Amino acid sequence: MRERMNMSAPATAPTRRRLITGVAVAVGGLTMGSAKVWAQVAEEIAHSAESIHQEPVLKASRKRVYEALTNARQFNEVTKIIAAKESAISLEKSPTVISPNVGGAFSLFGGIILGRHLELVPNTRIVQAWRVSYWDPGVYSIAKFELVEQGTGTRIVFDHTGFPKGDAETLASGWKAHYWEPLAQFLA
Repeated sequence: MRERMNMSAPATAPTRRRLITGVAVAVGGLTMGSAKVWAQVAEEIAHSAESIHQEPVLKASRKRVYEALTNARQFNEVTKIIAAKESAISLEKSPTVISPNVGGAFSLFGGIILGRHLELVPNTRIVQAWRVSYWDPGVYSIAKFELVEQGTGTRIVFDHTGFPKGDAETLASGWKAHYWEPLAQFLA
């Protein structure tokens, strides 16, 4: 049986709306499976094209956010925050690997997430060919992180497209629980 990171049923909301998620909202009181999380997730999914758009705000500079997302040692610390709660993530089995180069590979969350960097613009943009290990071989999606200065923090304008139909709700909630929330903790 394939392991999924807090997966659930397909979404049903018919519209795409932008939801700007501040750190306080992303971290404060959200638990997987709650009606509040699923209502927010449903607003972030474009069901006609199966895409995800999120805009979390983190209390850190663009440089710090970029480094946390592209440096294996730092992202390993982010992963440890999640691994403490989820037994499916084993860093002993498969440590965090992130190449610093365009075209370079990455392996995250104990090998559950894999891919390659398509574009790296320091402190500004990261574009990845991104996949979950249980997807069919050769199936990749595109994950794009635009880092925008917002006061003393950084807003990540995030878009995820090209993933298998029916995975939007699971992925949208996974980005919050496995990227934005622990990243906010790590950068605090």
